[in-house]
Amino acid sequence: MARRLKEYITIGLKGMAMGAADVVPGVSGGTIAFITGIYEELLSAISSFNLELLKKLKKDGLKAAWAHINGSFLLALFIGIIISVLSLAKSITWLLENQAILLWSFFFGLVLASIFYIAKQVSKWTVLSVFLLVIGTFCAYYITTLNPLMNDESSLFFMFLAGSIAICAMILPGISGSFILVLLGAYKPILTAVNDRDLKTIAAVGLGAIIGLLSFSKILKWLFANYKNYTLATLTGFIVGSLNKIWPWKITETVFDKSSGTIVAFDTISNLGSLTVYQKQINTFETYKIALEKSVLPLKYTEANLGENNNLVLAIALAILGFVLILVLEKLAKKKI
Repeated sequence: MARRLKEYITIGLKGMAMGAADVVPGVSGGTIAFITGIYEELLSAISSFNLELLKKLKKDGLKAAWAHINGSFLLALFIGIIISVLSLAKSITWLLENQAILLWSFFFGLVLASIFYIAKQVSKWTVLSVFLLVIGTFCAYYITTLNPLMNDESSLFFMFLAGSIAICAMILPGISGSFILVLLGAYKPILTAVNDRDLKTIAAVGLGAIIGLLSFSKILKWLFANYKNYTLATLTGFIVGSLNKIWPWKITETVFDKSSGTIVAFDTISNLGSLTVYQKQINTFETYKIALEKSVLPLKYTEANLGENNNLVLAIALAILGFVLILVLEKLAKKKI
């Protein structure tokens, strides 16, 4: 059934929401796609890039090939994603450096609500479903506790690999592609490349993402077709485990010592005070860069950061806003487009 222009604009807006989520390390664009009701259509469209597409193009022409891949849907969606990434990269970078607690609070509420939404899609909970939920939670949580690799310079081949790995996480609800890039040490170089319009790096990451996306989408499509409940249960676990990464209040545990090329515990470094308070300044130093942070309660954050305001009231308000936004998106998803 042909869609109207208004419906494609709506798809583009959903793409913008996915792009905004993917820019933040800890939030998955796949979660947004699932909540807004386009996830399985997206997997199906991406999976249609196969040998049959080439046959259709040769036999029936461009129009039939475009219909085969649901081209108008993909075009509207990816235009929205690209617009969002290009326009929000600098803003998100500024917020992460200057208003991190408030930014994380909003996304924490958003992701928390998505847990309930995705869990509701499981038609029947079994012992195996619960087991997969627990496994998914453990795996995602463990990933959030890993020390990232720290690379000041990255080759184009490495950026290609980073793009192919991260895109697999990016289309999984609950697993943040941006956070995978952080772990690989590729997040900052890629964000810098986007801001500086470094076309070589962008092309390397993009090519890797395309190859990874075409491969992994087929696996996901098969899982949804054959083991939907188990897949949803595992994805719900992924989202639960990822909450540790986007918890708003954190204190620094380890830093990367550029002079020695090693990661060291923050409390072994003297005369730096609270690294979270001086994060923006410390990250500009030649010697140290933040590597890993630990989630703490708001009062512990204030204590560890020399009395810095934990913005508790505003943070709770923004978390509620994010939670409510998911409820609105869920209602929109019920309107088939």
